[in-house]
Amino acid sequence: MRRRITLSLTGAAVLAASLTAVVAPAAQASPGLISAMQRDLGLSAAQAQTRLRQELTASKQMPAAQQAAGTAFGGAWFDPARGKLVVGVTDPAVADAVHRTGAETVPAKVTAAALDAAKTAIDTAAKAKRAPASVSGWHADPRSGSVVVTLQPGAHGPDVDAFLARARAAGPVTVASGARPQTFSAGTVGGDPYYINGNTRCSIGFSVRGGFVSAGHCGSKGSSVVGWDNSAMGTFAGSSFPGNDYSYITIGNGWWTAPVVLGWGTVSDVIVRGSAVAPAGSSICRSGSTSHWHCGTVLGLNETINYAQGAVYQATHTNACAEPGDSGGSFITGDQAQGVTSGGFGNCSTGGETWFQPVNEILQTYGLSLVTG
Repeated sequence: MRRRITLSLTGAAVLAASLTAVVAPAAQASPGLISAMQRDLGLSAAQAQTRLRQELTASKQMPAAQQAAGTAFGGAWFDPARGKLVVGVTDPAVADAVHRTGAETVPAKVTAAALDAAKTAIDTAAKAKRAPASVSGWHADPRSGSVVVTLQPGAHGPDVDAFLARARAAGPVTVASGARPQTFSAGTVGGDPYYINGNTRCSIGFSVRGGFVSAGHCGSKGSSVVGWDNSAMGTFAGSSFPGNDYSYITIGNGWWTAPVVLGWGTVSDVIVRGSAVAPAGSSICRSGSTSHWHCGTVLGLNETINYAQGAVYQATHTNACAEPGDSGGSFITGDQAQGVTSGGFGNCSTGGETWFQPVNEILQTYGLSLVTG
């Protein structure tokens, strides 16, 4: 384990340096995070610093803005062009109250509650009768005021028509085209964070008290886990897939937890300081054992992914790329943990999109506490 810990922490001195580099304000993010955002989002260093500061502000404003909008709340997202949280409202009378929280408003045709109810109805129908394989997924989209159902290119047939009819009965629907996501687990490759039952490789998500969290499709409850050096690491104490895609692995045998997301020697390691939810439109970066560190944007929250193994609910959609072996790896905005990599499509050579399972849901499900710096 010494070589692994040296790579991620380089001893107490580098950990201390990292703690200094990533302090509470998002504007003081690590140089590695800034350089990755420059590369993947086309920003200057100053623009990346500004955006992280604005996104942290938006994350903190979002609960108050939603409360101010009340029953007229039509969803919220971060607008990079404005550098602000934007809230859709179905009643202009609440706009002033929302503005007082620091957010901006736009008119919305449908409340977020109505859209969420429509999506939940589609989810319920899909649990009773599995969605067609050519349906990639669906999500409530406050910006369009509809539930967006994504079909694979060329999808057609009675089963698709029947699914769309059930969806439209639940509420407003927009049909989009997109590739079908796949999970990002992989076979054994040397030098990776952890292996399940000796033959499947996945990536660590975030340290929690007593272990770490990762993706559910990586292993089932009771599966044994070894580290990069093949030394015994721990056991899956809990796992859920499909339906959800998260797991909790307890550790022992000399392994310990640290509040770090690896930069893999390409960028500086990032210290995790919390798990405030980044709204749609925010920048986001991910770390995984295959493609290492890449950044993108949050495209949507609470989406349903229709994998070949079955649907996964309440996932967050991003355009950060990932590849096989990255499953379970960390998604982070600034220094705030967001979730663990579930799956997606494409790769980091030609581009792709990914979904992750939100970390706060995992913490709540298993009664866990995030390890923070």
